[in-house]
Amino acid sequence: MTSSFLDFGPVFEEWEADFGRTYVVGNDPLKHKLRRDIEEAFASGKRYFHEHPEITAAELYAHAQQLAEQAGWEYGGPIAGHLIGIFPHEKIPGDKVTLYVHPRNPNRMRLPDAFGRKRHWILEIHFVDRSRQIGGFYEELLTVG
Repeated sequence: MTSSFLDFGPVFEEWEADFGRTYVVGNDPLKHKLRRDIEEAFASGKRYFHEHPEITAAELYAHAQQLAEQAGWEYGGPIAGHLIGIFPHEKIPGDKVTLYVHPRNPNRMRLPDAFGRKRHWILEIHFVDRSRQIGGFYEELLTVG
């Protein structure tokens, strides 16, 4: 039995997209629990983002870690999301923090971009069980809907 995730990053005209899901083949109940848990954690993380208008990227990352712990998993990613938008998206050379939902990013996520436009964020949920060598991933647009 396997679990796999698919991560798509298509570009539609000048807009980039990013979408990821975990799928389980077989009947392993733990892997099916993992898939359900990451979907529920994404929904919870999105609600948390919308309920906290001044949230920073570091706060959302900490919340994603808490969701993993509450569900009995380890958070498996160095980030919990990133900016997305007009392609190529905003980049700062050498910056691996401020454009990501990162534990060291103190910036408010609703700050506008350099041109005063609303930023759009992707939320990524990465749960793992290192001892069983399994993990799952769920990724989708956070700032719309």
